[in-house]
Amino acid sequence: MDFLTDTNNLLILVVAFISGMMLLFPSLSKRGGKFLSPTEATQKINHEHAILIDIRNAESYKAGHIAQSRHIEAAELGTKTEKLAKDKPIILVCDSGRNASKQVNTLRKQGFNDVAVLEGGIMAWTQANLPLKKS
Repeated sequence: MDFLTDTNNLLILVVAFISGMMLLFPSLSKRGGKFLSPTEATQKINHEHAILIDIRNAESYKAGHIAQSRHIEAAELGTKTEKLAKDKPIILVCDSGRNASKQVNTLRKQGFNDVAVLEGGIMAWTQANLPLKKS
């Protein structure tokens, strides 16, 4: 008990607790499903024929999107996915990854089990020097 009452040890415990929470926080904030880096997403597309769904608005999609991605705006995600194969992996794409992570549960409720998010979204894709298609 003397260990906990000593001021120096108490300070060490507080610092350890705060450090642990700081390490844990990023994993808790990614509650929307698994995140894939652009490289991991490319591998999933090539090897598992993953379906890319770009949930950005039409203007952003036309300005530049990943080739072969399908455009379904976030607001329409609950109603326009009936033609998608439920046995294939789905990768959601947005500008930064934040909006897409919020939509994972929408697809899971519809029976899609393998849903991931492109971590960093289109911004990470372009930073990785991967091509965008403009329409």
